[in-house]
Amino acid sequence: MKARQCKHNSRNMKRSGDSEGEKRTKRRRLLQELGNQKIPFLGPSNQGFQQLWDSSYSGLVLRRSCSLPTELHGRVQAALLTLRRKGCLLRDLVRVRERDVFTAVSRALLGEPGHTYRYLDTRLFAIPWHSEDIEVKGQNCCDPDFRAACKALWELNTFFCSDVSQLKEGDRLTQCVKGGAEAKQIEEGDTESKHSEDSKNSEGGDSESRQSEEGDTESKHSEEWDIESKHSEEGCSGSKQEGEWETESKHSSEEGESSQVKPCVAAGSEHSEGKFPGWAPKVISGTETEPVGPGAQKKPVAQLKHSLPDYHIEDKEEQASGQGCSQPSPVQVYTGPVKFNVTLLNYMDPAAMSQLKEEPYYGMGKMAVGWHHDENLISHSPVAVYSYSCHDDKGESSEGSSGEKACWRIGLKVAWDIHTPGLMLPLESGDCYYMRDDLNSTHQHCVLAGDTARFSSTHRVAECSSGTLTYIQSQCQEALSNLHTDPETGSHSLLALLPTTLQRCEEIHNEVEFEWLRQYWFQGQRYARFCSWWTRPMEQLEKNWRLMETMTMLFLATVEEEGQAQEGRREMAETLLSALTDRHQQRQTWRDRCHSSLAQTLPPEEAPVDRPFWGVDDPSMPLPFDLADIINRVESLLWRM
Repeated sequence: MKARQCKHNSRNMKRSGDSEGEKRTKRRRLLQELGNQKIPFLGPSNQGFQQLWDSSYSGLVLRRSCSLPTELHGRVQAALLTLRRKGCLLRDLVRVRERDVFTAVSRALLGEPGHTYRYLDTRLFAIPWHSEDIEVKGQNCCDPDFRAACKALWELNTFFCSDVSQLKEGDRLTQCVKGGAEAKQIEEGDTESKHSEDSKNSEGGDSESRQSEEGDTESKHSEEWDIESKHSEEGCSGSKQEGEWETESKHSSEEGESSQVKPCVAAGSEHSEGKFPGWAPKVISGTETEPVGPGAQKKPVAQLKHSLPDYHIEDKEEQASGQGCSQPSPVQVYTGPVKFNVTLLNYMDPAAMSQLKEEPYYGMGKMAVGWHHDENLISHSPVAVYSYSCHDDKGESSEGSSGEKACWRIGLKVAWDIHTPGLMLPLESGDCYYMRDDLNSTHQHCVLAGDTARFSSTHRVAECSSGTLTYIQSQCQEALSNLHTDPETGSHSLLALLPTTLQRCEEIHNEVEFEWLRQYWFQGQRYARFCSWWTRPMEQLEKNWRLMETMTMLFLATVEEEGQAQEGRREMAETLLSALTDRHQQRQTWRDRCHSSLAQTLPPEEAPVDRPFWGVDDPSMPLPFDLADIINRVESLLWRM
């Protein structure tokens, strides 16, 4: 790692600390202004709901369950149940404020072969779509049922790519076609259906999206988990001080239900018809609204919608901070046809949770996942979510149950704004919703629990400039190009001794170990028993890492060689010391994580592995060198210079 990169990280840490203080101050100001009152929010039965949707949440699109092909529903729901039955939906152990916590939801990542998705200092390794036949790829990495389940979710992904690409400006809702499985978009002016769509393009679609969430001045993979939405037995017993406003619980967690379940009741709001779909929002004149929630008062939308631009913190330097890669990646803005490259599958059963926290700002009800932005996505890229609720693991509705079931809902709010009413949208099983344009970056959403278990498949355009197998293989190739191996003796030597070249090799060395190998052995290897696709690539990465360890020893030998020119020798020693100090600290962090009390609660097949790497699969390899001892040697050498 470069000396100047260390200084850059030091500046980032200082700026991060400053920004945290700023955020706490701004939260206090907002909460003081709010007092003990709840912010109004509107549901489908409230006057002004459609107007609020059009004016402040125009990037949100709902596709009702009955507008999707019936056959697609069947395959996707069977796939989700298959993955759940096989046990491959697992809770993640993520890093929040220097400590590990379990996610409330169980999840798995599917996507393009070789892709990963990084959040909360955790890298998820995508199980491939398996969209091609075994004969074509020549890989038999999982059983036929598992492969079929993955392929069904790839079909859903393909449907979403096509459907989102065809949306027009002003589209908000898709309606059912009588007796049909095909969907039809409600265009502007089509207000004949009882859903009365007054959709008009408004202010939500053209403002610039940012890779770094509002209020988040840290790097895009350093968001906070919303501890308020967690449960004590999941390692999140603490609650945030000051009732923090911009909470960052991760990724919309979704879990499931059969499409034949009884109509749901949207808990937390006063629905005149008691279910959704089927609501008929009243088209009203002027700016009247009927906000709901304890302590809510009637106010015109024009008055309620008053954003607070001075509460928006922004740092473009940090937006481009990358995913822990050796060189920061530029911020990308999404253009062209929609191509979702991963989907994060989520499952949660509220009945299995000992406690669900109340949504604190609007009074929307019990939260499964708190307020957050979906992170690490290409700017302006859409997100598509399929929601499936079920009464049990077989996907069956419980027979003989009395009364209506409270349905799952999504809540949305404008980030850093206590004056614009929130929006609450109930979801029937099989419903889908899309977040388009800059909605994910300028707004936050939460998931409000229903009475049944629920799956979701959340399709994203992940920012993968430094998160694919192809990328890290190219990094290895670059580093190893400086290593010469004698074909006769097998001995190694470095080709170039330029400090910049050696520095670059050590950066890649650290990236391979801490962003890939240790991430994989910490949690990624849990999925190998279901799909072995990543096994061989990670074995090759480990071999490359061993060669880089050899390069470090050659680098050390060069630094300690007395015949080197003093000035060049000192520069090389400083470069080596910086890389080794960072490596030593990170190795200790990973050892601590692997042996933490939370990690020890996991069953053996899911427990993190503090993989020693050396001398396990290849006894001919030398034992790992003592980093602390080498650091002392280099420091002594520099002191004598």
